[in-house]
Amino acid sequence: MTRGGTRGTRATGFGGGGAALAGAVRRVRAFAGQFLLLGMLALVAALLVTAVPRTADRLAEQGLREHVAGRPAAERDLTLTAPELPAGGGGVVTPVTAGRGQELDRFQEDLPEAVGAAVQSRWFLAETALSRLTGPDLAAKNYFVVARLRSAPGVTGAATLTAGRWPAQAVGAGQPVEVALAADTARKLNLSAGSRLRFSGVGGQSLPLLVAGVFEPAPTADGVWDTLPSALRVTEPAGDAQPYEMVALTSDAGLDAAIATGVPVRFSWRYRLGGLDVADLGAVIDGVRRLERTPPAGLTVTQAVDVPLRQFLDAVSAARTLLAVIAAGMIATVAGLIVLAARLAARRREAEFALLVARGGAPTSGARRSLAESALVVPPAAALGWLLGRLLPGSPAGTAGTDWLVLVAAVLATLALPLATLGSPAPPGGRRDLSGRRAGGRRLTLELLVVALAVLATFLIRRRGLSPGSVDPLLVSVPVLLAVAAAVLVLRLYPWPLRLLGRVAARTRGSVTFLGVAGASRSAATGPVVVVVVAVATAAFCGVVAGGIEAGRDRTATVAVPASALVDGERLAPDTGAALHRLPGVRRSTPVLREGALRVADARGVDAGLAAVTVLLVDGPGLADTARDAGVDVSVPPVLRAGRSPGPTPALVSPALAAELARAGLDGSAMVTVQGYAQPFRVADTADGFPLVPPDVDRFVVLPWQALPGAGPPGPPPPGSGTPGPPGRGGTGPVPTAFLVSGDGFDVEALRRAGDEGQRRYQTGGSFAAGERPRGAEVTTWQGARQQLGGGGANGLLVFGFAAGAAGGAAFGLLAVAFAVLAGARTRAQALSRLRTLGLSRRQWRGLLLVELTPLVAAALLTGALTGALLPLLLTPALGLAAFTGGEPVRVAFSPGLVGAVLAAGAVALALAVTVETVHNRRMRLGEVLRLGEGS
Repeated sequence: MTRGGTRGTRATGFGGGGAALAGAVRRVRAFAGQFLLLGMLALVAALLVTAVPRTADRLAEQGLREHVAGRPAAERDLTLTAPELPAGGGGVVTPVTAGRGQELDRFQEDLPEAVGAAVQSRWFLAETALSRLTGPDLAAKNYFVVARLRSAPGVTGAATLTAGRWPAQAVGAGQPVEVALAADTARKLNLSAGSRLRFSGVGGQSLPLLVAGVFEPAPTADGVWDTLPSALRVTEPAGDAQPYEMVALTSDAGLDAAIATGVPVRFSWRYRLGGLDVADLGAVIDGVRRLERTPPAGLTVTQAVDVPLRQFLDAVSAARTLLAVIAAGMIATVAGLIVLAARLAARRREAEFALLVARGGAPTSGARRSLAESALVVPPAAALGWLLGRLLPGSPAGTAGTDWLVLVAAVLATLALPLATLGSPAPPGGRRDLSGRRAGGRRLTLELLVVALAVLATFLIRRRGLSPGSVDPLLVSVPVLLAVAAAVLVLRLYPWPLRLLGRVAARTRGSVTFLGVAGASRSAATGPVVVVVVAVATAAFCGVVAGGIEAGRDRTATVAVPASALVDGERLAPDTGAALHRLPGVRRSTPVLREGALRVADARGVDAGLAAVTVLLVDGPGLADTARDAGVDVSVPPVLRAGRSPGPTPALVSPALAAELARAGLDGSAMVTVQGYAQPFRVADTADGFPLVPPDVDRFVVLPWQALPGAGPPGPPPPGSGTPGPPGRGGTGPVPTAFLVSGDGFDVEALRRAGDEGQRRYQTGGSFAAGERPRGAEVTTWQGARQQLGGGGANGLLVFGFAAGAAGGAAFGLLAVAFAVLAGARTRAQALSRLRTLGLSRRQWRGLLLVELTPLVAAALLTGALTGALLPLLLTPALGLAAFTGGEPVRVAFSPGLVGAVLAAGAVALALAVTVETVHNRRMRLGEVLRLGEGS
């Protein structure tokens, strides 16, 4: 008993601690390739678990900084404003301004904690209301000017004097108040250092001013100048008899002197939010909204910060959820590869483990030996992957909570080899290609469980959805479950068509096709096929969703700008289209009129009592031609292409408004008043949306401008354009508020100048009310709108997820194909050795190998690609992908590129399979395979 027990102990390799360790080291060196593969896979698993969250946090923080930095000042600042204080006048100077700037600290302390901590910069500003400014230098040019006097501590450090000095901090008795002007303001208004002015007060009072200095803003002036109106420029007059508007900087004492003349004054404290953390965004948004609802006593809160921050938070939450779905597929693929590598290593050593048992070892002796060997390789490799993941650039917050996941992954990877040794499916030398022909009850039960779990998870995700920013392990793993279920079903169906094909091949001449089909139908590469399907499904899912998001962004850009560019203003002279057409690079132009908050009336003009609507007038044929010439996809319904007809004008109406009009009995005849012109219309067609109608507007009317009775006939086409001129040129009626242009290589600034000139020409005719000032023309290009959707924000995180998922899925899928080849390589090598003795040539062998492997590879790739293409149809409603497209729903469609990618992957996979088989046969020395097989 003692001797037998000793032999058994020595045989298992655990006779003594040092000897056992030395033996394990020798065996690891002897099977270095297998353990190197296991170690590399463990390293990759630990690296994925550590690096993906870390990189995701870094990209999210970077995207937040870019998103905030790219917003205008109004969407980054939080402003507290005190009510306008009317001073008593009487010429008595009372200190009012001094000390108010110190309240910046007090007000910041009163802000919600998260908001106060996010303040990056802050400024105090005090300024008077607009008042008349006169002086000899202004009179010399006959300038009509109104001005504000402003005191803003800190501006001296954000500007450079070009002449004179900064205003004095004290105002002597009988001395003028000193002011400083921006260089652009002084130049346009004929002012300079030393100019003397008078600032009109209330009740005939006035204040003498002296321009003490002229300055230029510093390039790195942060945001001190980001106020409206700006102190750096002159606001041009809107038209005849309208004044210039300007701002003059002065000291606190100078502002108090102006207040003494009875001019109202207001104080504001502005806080710029920056240095935000993604983790704190929710608290910041809630704090800003709470502050707006309950402002500090006596103050008004002005902010537009919450909207862009909420948009970013929604986008990054959706991106993280999508990244979790992709990461689940990649981690599942790596786990499958670890299992395949362990099974392959255990299979190669079956004879060794069987000999251990035959010499008196316990049935678990091979597993214990494998555990000792695996413990020497896998944990250090996982630790190295963890260390590399932490060394990658990223946010430390991204690694919080991942250490225990790395530990779990390391333990499971270490146990993979001993478990594979215990679960060897066939005895040494057995027919593995026949081992899976008849599935046992346990395997059938497991397969049914996987399919049922996939169906249940899909039902839950469709019913409940994913919580934004959270990771539900079951629902996030839906793609993996569906891919595994699809692989199981395909493996069940896979042998049947091959057997039928084998019967056909048996009747043909030659043995290559018959033998190859027979070998393919007996393939036992179940595990590799499942891994290939999961990997390819992950890559296909990334490609299809990325394509859907890109198409959604294109549609959103087209809704905003259904042409090459949109020149938008208040009201533009009808001949602005001809002026635009004359610009270099412009090929076509068409007018547009867009007005919101209009009331719907009945045919008699009586208000119908419906909510306000948005009205859009378009020249239907002109819009279609311009969009087609610009290369954008715009569908113009026939109702908008029709010409004039008797009765109300046929209109395209939103479904919500059409339903209300039908209930009110106005669907056949209703009326809207556009620019003072009554336009009767009837509902001729409905649509959920239309270009130039904002996506959040669900009540709109689109009228064909060319069919309006009061618009007049279209004017003559511009020379060489072939397109009618804008409606309204030949009669009276509404005038355009915008023009769509098509072309390329045009100058955006030239379009803006043409739009401003069109506004001035229309206004000169006296069409604007006195004192009304039109905004400057704005030019938005399709490319600019598209770039704004695809740049910054959470886009970096999204690109990282898609690139990692596609590249990782492709690489891991090819590695799984190599495992599928190696799984049956020994059996094929034995068959090949026998067939070579019967006269099989090398060319026939390659053909036999391709015939045998092609069905397996094709089935795996096609199943994975089809599953990945169908997954978005199930998951898109739950993933919130509209956050990446400006609200446009992401529609997943068939992509011809996916077919090309699958064909290319198939060719690469078959080439890799032939290469792996060739290298394996050379390593095994084909002439000795028969003898080696008999001995194994």
